[in-house]
Amino acid sequence: MDFAIEIKNLKKRFKDFEAVGGITFDVRKGEIFGLLGPNGAGKTTTIRMITTLMPPTSGKILVAGFDAKKYSATIRRYIGYVPQALSADSTLTGYENMLFVAKLLRLNKKEREERIDYILDILNLNDARNRLVKQYSGGMIRRLEIGQAIIHRPEVLILDEPTVGLDPVARQNVWNVIDTLRKETGLTILITTHYMEEAEAICGRIAIMNSGKIAALGTPGELKSKTGNPNATLDDVFTFFTGNQLESGGNYRETSQLRKRIQRFS
Repeated sequence: MDFAIEIKNLKKRFKDFEAVGGITFDVRKGEIFGLLGPNGAGKTTTIRMITTLMPPTSGKILVAGFDAKKYSATIRRYIGYVPQALSADSTLTGYENMLFVAKLLRLNKKEREERIDYILDILNLNDARNRLVKQYSGGMIRRLEIGQAIIHRPEVLILDEPTVGLDPVARQNVWNVIDTLRKETGLTILITTHYMEEAEAICGRIAIMNSGKIAALGTPGELKSKTGNPNATLDDVFTFFTGNQLESGGNYRETSQLRKRIQRFS
């Protein structure tokens, strides 16, 4: 089986604190893989190591077959990354934001125009391409940022809490875009989320982290069956494997800060 990401015994320590404690999992090419867990479980630290923003203490990370320790620059060309914090420039139009990224990546004029047109169309942003981003809704901004992350045709798209702070309609629009991208481009997608309905709707397989460890791994159906409850929901699965009550959307401070950022664009 072909894997887009392979994680083997990955660890990260900060002095005496072990944030990630020897986790192992893989993400298959073309799948949407969910990384779930309570706050402080180690999800974001894991994402930062996979995206080469943070070196691991030990263990191995392979992305598209390349070892992150040896080929971090190469791996960045294979990855598109959308962090939690909003990054689009509100003083530019949607098209100008895309053009700025395309020029940074040194795409030639013909290629960048073709890519921008295609991406704005697939993200349902063509009608808003010449509007300032400060006039966009939060969901539109998120879709634009996904577009910026895939303009260089990465093989892997990594989304860290892409819908936190968004209303249900905006979240559904983002889910639809993610599913369309996978189907039309063959992207492999790794997503972290606190929304269990989001994970169940779009993820083929899920890993649940708790205290820096992988507490469970499998399809939503497989994880539900492991609880022994025939009527289990994914919320029940989360509680069963982590012992934590679900904190949907992150903690209050994180969500509040992100919503304030979104409101500045609205």
